[in-house]
Amino acid sequence: MSTESMNSAKEKVVLAYSGGLDTSVCVKWLQDELGYDVICVLGNVGQEHDGLEKIEAKAKALGVVACEVVDMREEFANEYLTCAIAANAMYENKYPLLSALSRPLISKHLVDAAHKYGATAVAHGCTGKGNDQVRFETSIMALDPTLKVIAPVREWDLGMRPDEIAYAKAHGVPVPVSLDKPYSIDDNLWGRAIEAGVLEDPWNEPPEDIWTMTVSPLEAPDEPTYVELGFEAGVPVSLDGEKMGLVELVDKLNAIAGAAGFGRIDMIENRYVGIKSRECYEVPAGLAIIQAHKALEDLCLERDVLHYKLGLEQTWADQVYNGRWFSPLKLALDAFMGATQEALTGEIKLKLYKGSCVVVGRKSAAALYDQQLATYDNDDAFDQQAAKGFIDIQALSIKTWAMKQAQLEQAHAAAFVPQSSAAAFDVVEGGAVELSAAASL
Repeated sequence: MSTESMNSAKEKVVLAYSGGLDTSVCVKWLQDELGYDVICVLGNVGQEHDGLEKIEAKAKALGVVACEVVDMREEFANEYLTCAIAANAMYENKYPLLSALSRPLISKHLVDAAHKYGATAVAHGCTGKGNDQVRFETSIMALDPTLKVIAPVREWDLGMRPDEIAYAKAHGVPVPVSLDKPYSIDDNLWGRAIEAGVLEDPWNEPPEDIWTMTVSPLEAPDEPTYVELGFEAGVPVSLDGEKMGLVELVDKLNAIAGAAGFGRIDMIENRYVGIKSRECYEVPAGLAIIQAHKALEDLCLERDVLHYKLGLEQTWADQVYNGRWFSPLKLALDAFMGATQEALTGEIKLKLYKGSCVVVGRKSAAALYDQQLATYDNDDAFDQQAAKGFIDIQALSIKTWAMKQAQLEQAHAAAFVPQSSAAAFDVVEGGAVELSAAASL
């Protein structure tokens, strides 16, 4: 960024830039309609792209005063995915959080850039209909509540796609040769989210062409694939005995699990903004890692901790899905999750076969599973004679309640016992008539 740009009298805005048509039009709209100097932040969170250098050059050609290209993959893996793994994060108990994990990280870098360049505002290219606008803006407010947030796509009056294209051409924004995008796709290191197009009808089966990370289970190998995941303090650190960083591990496991046809999700999702949407996801490594992580927790966590953690996991997922990564509650939940991971070191063996993933082996020096206590063989170390006293004590309150209920029912029944038919009379006009006689009339 030049000294002239740094000293410009114009206010500066930092834009989350992807290089697509929407955010490219955002650059010109912020410049021409609102009079801002624009700084772009282009983050690499493991998404597919044609070259970040090309995207950076495109931003500079649009007249931005600076473009920050940031490789966020290691930070994403080590500071965001590790938290999600510790919480076994599955929104609505169905899918590993995807976009919701990258948005707070990108927001952090937007705020950092705003501070670096003295910007007074931050902007994003989200529509007014989805969850991402909530995630960006809530994160930015949490990190620096003094920054103004601008959402051009939500605020401008460009109407539908043809109007946006016309604006782009009039303002020198390159328009792609083909705008025929049947689906809306967001991806990162953890996986892919696919929506729109024919998927908007929930009766339609997802076309095979939407899937790029996974083969069809019907076309997967006829022999199962076994993988061994090694964990240290709850974090995956090795694959089939080979130590590696989390970015590399997720990349490799995505390829292995995807080749076995595992990792597809087709669901109706409850968006935070109140809409039910049909979403498809590909998260082969994420699903496999969380399944393995849960199995290791089953082996190593004390029962009450494990049971209590289950409820908090959904709360954690809801907080993150709803854009509250930096909220006090989510940070407090992180502290709890972290405490549960301290002894979570061991290995899990997975069997991948034609779209399925099954845990078939587990071991850990911290395992609370004791074969001598669990066995039904003669060397059983469990004192079965102690069971009677345990049952009597733990069921005492229920037994006391049941006895009292029986007493109350007996008293209630005694209060409403009918008199004998011989002594029963009905009172009618003119005198008492014996019920038995009245019945015969």
